[in-house]
Amino acid sequence: MLSEKMQDALNGQLNKEMYSAYLYLAMSAYSTYIGLKGFANWFMVQYQEEMMHAMKIYDYINDQGGQVKLMAIEQPLTEFESPMDMFEKTLEHEKFITKSINELVDLAIAEKDHATNIFLQWFVTEQIEEESNDKDIIARLKLIGKDGNGLLMLDKELAARVFTPPATAEGI
Repeated sequence: MLSEKMQDALNGQLNKEMYSAYLYLAMSAYSTYIGLKGFANWFMVQYQEEMMHAMKIYDYINDQGGQVKLMAIEQPLTEFESPMDMFEKTLEHEKFITKSINELVDLAIAEKDHATNIFLQWFVTEQIEEESNDKDIIARLKLIGKDGNGLLMLDKELAARVFTPPATAEGI
């Protein structure tokens, strides 16, 4: 059973995950608009992953007998200076999400909510991967610089990313 404080915090995180999905959908749309369909694909997969994260929290709140309370989702940015700008903003956003997840873990520990603490460990691990992926792409964009051919090669590589949903509910 979730405390009211934990339920409210999880609902807040659900909103942040939905915003994340919305942000990456906006980045996908912008990438398509500027002709980088591989980048658009990468951000679309990111959108799908964030929706899965949101639904994982949604299901957990319900499974623990809590009440899901949906909130308004803030409008994301819709234009960016460059692919580098998008990925710098992506990394900045993922660091914000990491901080938020860590605060949820701290709350679960303070409340001695062992089930929620265990549940959140998946997100802690996921955030390590999220930030690492963003840092890798930023490093490659720095190497590419203003080289259009390099950007097109990276675009082609990012086009190969595929969303693979977990095989079972336990896998999410």
